[in-house]
Amino acid sequence: MEQRKPTITNVVVEDNQATLTMKVDASILDFRGHFTHFPLLPGVSQIDWALFYAIEHLNTPPLFKGMEVIKFQEPILPNATVELSLVWDDEKQKLAFKYSSQAADRLVVHSSGKMKLGE
Repeated sequence: MEQRKPTITNVVVEDNQATLTMKVDASILDFRGHFTHFPLLPGVSQIDWALFYAIEHLNTPPLFKGMEVIKFQEPILPNATVELSLVWDDEKQKLAFKYSSQAADRLVVHSSGKMKLGE
């Protein structure tokens, strides 16, 4: 079976927030063809994973209703270890997400955004 999701190494869930530490394995199918000489994790994969893990760990509604804000700042490369932060606002039915990692003494934000969800 083809690998579509990262290897999760840690999960912390508190109320309406979840933080997942993951290894973005080089064997993930989404790296193929994106791009041949410089593979990076597609933005659509990052959005898909944020929604998938929000449903799994925060019990958010499963229906994607659109993006409100999204920024792709630094590529996520094969075998990177990243942290996915999820915050669910039940009243507004909005999920905020952020992918980040540590590089030496600084925090690198790879991408962030907000999506509208519903039933």
